[in-house]
Amino acid sequence: MFKRVGLFLLTNLAVLALLSIVMGVLRAFGFSFAGNGGLLAMAAVFGFGGSLISLMMSKWVAKRMTGAHVIEQPRSETEQWLVSTVRRQADAAGIAMPEVAIYEAPEINAFATGPSRNNALVAVSTGLLRAMDRDEAEAVLAHEVSHVANGDMVTMALIQGVLNTFVIFLARVVGRVVDGYLSGNRDGGPGLGYFAIVFVLDLVFGLFASMIAMWFSRHREFRADAGGASLAGREKMLGALQRLSQTYGATTLPKQVAAFGISGGVAHGLRRLFMSHPPLAERIEALRRAELPARSGYMVG
Repeated sequence: MFKRVGLFLLTNLAVLALLSIVMGVLRAFGFSFAGNGGLLAMAAVFGFGGSLISLMMSKWVAKRMTGAHVIEQPRSETEQWLVSTVRRQADAAGIAMPEVAIYEAPEINAFATGPSRNNALVAVSTGLLRAMDRDEAEAVLAHEVSHVANGDMVTMALIQGVLNTFVIFLARVVGRVVDGYLSGNRDGGPGLGYFAIVFVLDLVFGLFASMIAMWFSRHREFRADAGGASLAGREKMLGALQRLSQTYGATTLPKQVAAFGISGGVAHGLRRLFMSHPPLAERIEALRRAELPARSGYMVG
């Protein structure tokens, strides 16, 4: 756990340091961050910068945070089957062969991540290998390959970048207006009240942004289920989703990776708005009713 926390802190410090350098370079070339235009530019640098840097580092971070072992040369029949299955599915989906890995975890889970459709990682838990038969595991791999082929990691990063940008921008614009009203528009620049207002607005707008991001995350799970069914077969995908109920809601995946796992958490009421995955029952019902895409050319990155 301490290793994960340390890696998380180091990664975020590296992102902030790089963004600070970018801001310094822009200022050196005479770019001004004054006014609303400059504020929007600054918000875009930090909003998109953090999201895109995280995307570029996603495979490296995922491997180290989960301790995933990448299969370079298969050492067992199971590893050989995993690699050959992902290769066959990647060819059918029209993407480059992802790296294939196994990570130690008791629950049934798997995830895909990476900066692009042709530079990705697909990993499965040891719990999945123990609990699922080959047909079910094949469907899970197809689900993850569909995420890669759909370009979901890139799309999520871009959506998060847009949301981050507007959270940063709107919190400060509204903060100026509220602080000006409360202070009677006195000169002297923003005071402590402004920073307190911005802090609160960052939290409030950030909650709404998270709802939007999680709505898209839930939507892409339905798409990946349909894509997985197209690659592996509807009955295999349905069987895999039903098998997931054995450990549904349990995950040891770090927060930075959990949204890309096949199994999500359990929530009720308003908390459902912040779920990255739809409930399993809804996914199963949607897949039963889904019109499956064709195997060739059905995914758009």
